[in-house]
Amino acid sequence: MLQQTPVARVLPAHQAWLNRWPVPAALAASPAGEAVRQWGRLGYPRRALRLHETAVILTERYGGSVPASREALLALPGIGPYTAAAVASFAFGQRHAVLDTNVRRVIARLVTGAQFPAPAPSVAERRLAESLLPAEPRIAARWSAGIMELGALVCTAARPRCAACPVADACSWLAAGRPAAAARPSGQRYEGTDRQCRGRLLAVLREAHGPVTAEELGAAWPAGAQRARALDGLVADGLADALPGGRYALPWR
Repeated sequence: MLQQTPVARVLPAHQAWLNRWPVPAALAASPAGEAVRQWGRLGYPRRALRLHETAVILTERYGGSVPASREALLALPGIGPYTAAAVASFAFGQRHAVLDTNVRRVIARLVTGAQFPAPAPSVAERRLAESLLPAEPRIAARWSAGIMELGALVCTAARPRCAACPVADACSWLAAGRPAAAARPSGQRYEGTDRQCRGRLLAVLREAHGPVTAEELGAAWPAGAQRARALDGLVADGLADALPGGRYALPWR
């Protein structure tokens, strides 16, 4: 849930999710469409499908438990290097570089003197992050949590509070006079995009008590060509089922 989503939005959704499905087996026993419905407006709803797939795998192969191995975690649907490292570190006290946006920004400023990191982590960046980790795994896990909080609360993107930073004396970016990046990373446009269209259509499907008609979906997004493209994408991604008579519904399997 925390992937590309602020903590404040995740907290109530996370609690509601655990109230409904406290263990993987409970989620696995529900249809995938219910996971999409419960996901609500968190965004990137394919994460809900991957989470449901993972719950099924955990129930069938791991006795309902989450594996501790980073390699086993990487084999689960929707789990990439960041999530695998985060789970292995924070849940199981292992030594892995957890490279989220905040951690990458702190390391870029502290070590390389850059205001912002590159758009995507490189092999060299991962090796650098691993070299900074304390040797003892559980201390490394706490260090990873600490540097993540440092980036979230102190070494922020827009208004870093360098006077309050506990590692300011060692910061290459601060020592260089806080040089501005040539181009600051910018967010993606959302208004009017296919992603916004998909979100509107999915909201109609989530709130319905059964299949919905093309007319109902048309009211949510009048642009016909874009709506058709978005619906095709939702069906292809497994987020919706196309039913006879031009109707659509959340997946019920």
